[in-house]
Amino acid sequence: MSRETLLNAAILLGLVAVPLWAHLSDEPFTVTLATRAAILALAAVGLNIALGIGGMVSLGHAAFFGIGGYAMGILAFHAQSYTPVAEWPLVVPGTKSMPVIWLVAVAASGLAAFLIGLLSLRTGGVYFIMITLAFGQMFYFFTISWGTYGGEYGMSIYLRNGFPGLNTLVPIQFYGLCLAALLLVLGLTALLRRSAFGLALNAARQAPERAQAVGLDPYRLRLAGFTLSGAVTGLAGALYADLNRFVSPSMFSWQLSGELIVFVILGGTARLFGPVVGAVVFVVLEHVLGGFTEFWHIWFGLILLLVVLFGKGGLIGLIAGRARTHD
Repeated sequence: MSRETLLNAAILLGLVAVPLWAHLSDEPFTVTLATRAAILALAAVGLNIALGIGGMVSLGHAAFFGIGGYAMGILAFHAQSYTPVAEWPLVVPGTKSMPVIWLVAVAASGLAAFLIGLLSLRTGGVYFIMITLAFGQMFYFFTISWGTYGGEYGMSIYLRNGFPGLNTLVPIQFYGLCLAALLLVLGLTALLRRSAFGLALNAARQAPERAQAVGLDPYRLRLAGFTLSGAVTGLAGALYADLNRFVSPSMFSWQLSGELIVFVILGGTARLFGPVVGAVVFVVLEHVLGGFTEFWHIWFGLILLLVVLFGKGGLIGLIAGRARTHD
């Protein structure tokens, strides 16, 4: 068993043990912090499919996060106001059911990622980064002008949505849902990396000309990876909106897109648990350093700088060493 596998097992144990300890010790705020870390980790795991496996540096992934969040907000808003989402050509009611909301969030964000990828993946390098950023900013300003759903002030949801058999208002139960979603996506990502599609996507990242020479289509491979990445990030957005019971245009902000990239780089690009470590470290430092100064990002930036300079595999690489399957 490799050192990285042991490290991943220890991280997984911590994701279970710490919130459980907090629940037994009557520390609900710690459970909420862990929930926030798990959801942000889920969003970063989604980005890692595009960035880590496919080599696509997207600065617009907050668009998919926000679409997932607004999918939850719009459906829940109409359910609590007893008004339909649409009346023509079909009457579409709102809902407070998490499984239905998740399906809508994944479908909407996946469709958006597909359409954005159709255009942006025809470019590369800095042009791809700028196009994805532009799409993210378009969604951001559109929601600011969307007065029906709160405009720039956002929209509150009175009660957290429900999941069959669980009381989602109990912090540890909602955390369990978020952790289950994170572990499911991590498991699918592990399978994806070893699948024929994952190996082909990785080949298209490392040597697109050689991949094309053996009959692969790098554009279609990247488009499929980008779509999958956006769908996962949309699911995280729906969970994040449910955690806060609030959605706002800030979910589309380019700062959030940047933070997701930081999570991946800090933990380790293309490492399975790299985005999880990055998100957890960010949330912990935000809580601890934020208690001393509102300018805690300065110290976080210094830590990120040291990791980038001396740990090229991120924090996972610093502890576990060089990855076996990626250069």
